[in-house]
Amino acid sequence: MNYRIAGIFVVLFLATLPVEAQCAMCRAVLESEEGQETAKGINNGIVYLMVIPYILIGLVGFFIYRSKKK
Repeated sequence: MNYRIAGIFVVLFLATLPVEAQCAMCRAVLESEEGQETAKGINNGIVYLMVIPYILIGLVGFFIYRSKKK
């Protein structure tokens, strides 16, 4: 059972789609740049900041699940 949950978590964690997580103003300013390198960096930073709360909530849920199972 634990391997199944871990396997599902790994599949969901690794199966990601590219997303564009910019607000309208950031997008308008960054699209005017030629190389688009800054836009890619801003996009990655926003996605990483968005993922951290989900990981923390998942860890808290896992520890609660583990403590209730005992």
